Amino acid sequence: MRRSILTFMALSFGCIPFANAQADIAAISKQISSQRIEARIRKLVSFGTRHSLSDTVSETRGIGAARRWIAADLQSCSQAAKDRLEVTLDEFVAEPSARVPKPTTMINVVATLRGTQAESRDRIYVVSGHYDSMPSSVMDPASDAPGANDDASGTAAVMEMACVMANYSFDATLVFMAVAGEEQGLVGSTHWAKDAKAKQANIAGMFTNDIIGSSRGANGKSYANRVRLFAEGVAPNKENTDDVRTRLTTGGENDSASRELARFVKAQAQRHMKSMRVDIVYRRDRYLRGGDHLPFLEQGFPALRFVEASENFRHQHQNVRVENGVQYGDLIEHVDFDYVASIAKVNAVALAALANGPAAPSDAAIETIRLENNTTLRWTANKEPDLAGYRVVWRETTAPTWQHSRDVGNVTRYTLDDISKDDFLFGVIALDKEGNQSVASYPRPYRP
Repeated sequence: MRRSILTFMALSFGCIPFANAQADIAAISKQISSQRIEARIRKLVSFGTRHSLSDTVSETRGIGAARRWIAADLQSCSQAAKDRLEVTLDEFVAEPSARVPKPTTMINVVATLRGTQAESRDRIYVVSGHYDSMPSSVMDPASDAPGANDDASGTAAVMEMACVMANYSFDATLVFMAVAGEEQGLVGSTHWAKDAKAKQANIAGMFTNDIIGSSRGANGKSYANRVRLFAEGVAPNKENTDDVRTRLTTGGENDSASRELARFVKAQAQRHMKSMRVDIVYRRDRYLRGGDHLPFLEQGFPALRFVEASENFRHQHQNVRVENGVQYGDLIEHVDFDYVASIAKVNAVALAALANGPAAPSDAAIETIRLENNTTLRWTANKEPDLAGYRVVWRETTAPTWQHSRDVGNVTRYTLDDISKDDFLFGVIALDKEGNQSVASYPRPYRP
């Protein structure tokens, strides 16, 4: 089966031209394939279980076989794209914890597509799915745990994005990850995020895709044109940072870096994926639950979670069985491959737009020198050589997304006459010469 699926991948990608040029977002979206996603999900399910504590030696069953296949598949895609995708194994030892009974080697499979613009390549966007799975008991590595939806769906989507986007060049760097140990306590993502923080990496945005496989809820209704996007506002820290206190003081609790990122994603989906509705949810994750974006949030990086519109809990974290005529278990027959592909496309168009575009303006501020009904904003000039100028956006304090905008030219200070900072929330966006834009920066108060 391994050979047939890899052959299918190679033949499928043979029709995608290598494009060593600025990425075409529409072309990337069209090239995301539900057939290749299906093939990858079926292969991941075929390993029986991908529990983090399962067999690492077998070539046909367990976590070890799964990660070796993921790495080989991504390496094959890299070769097809002239080795532009750097595939590495991020290996570490997870120390004993509540869900890890003894020191255990875990491995994140990481594929990096380096940015091509000198001023932007250190700006990084990360997208992940977790390739481990679990049955009813998180400590049971022996039982079957097909994990078709949780989270072969997210892993296959990320692999498909990596393989398609490797054929294009971007100003900034993209990192595609299949992470380990999510079910054991977000172990793999925590390791990678902490390492990124220690290296002072510029993680400008992170998406995790976890449980994106079913378009039908437990109520039997179809949600094929909807996906939820969870975005944290104020972090649940014991003590607030100066930045958080400033946002709270100025009414910007809905303008965290993660929520600005979510607004950007929604806008790109509305532009490029009109058939797919992105519902931003003002929470860090589902109610008291978590995913692989949380370690990134905890390290101070903006991060979001994609998840299907309505979950069916009979098909999550369940031993495969029929009980009272009801099928339990995370089986492949419950996955809608076209739906996974649609969510992958939303991810891909947003990532391409982010990596094509300039960085969010730094040092954005609103002047508070005198009492007036005008609003004057200032910011520091971007460094990108293809910068064209800036856009000021604003909205009512009760509005979820930007309502008004004005292109102000290549300046670093601008006054909006008769638009009061008392009544609106503001942002500053950078624009490049090809029309790409950045995420909005929320301005802090400025008084010389």
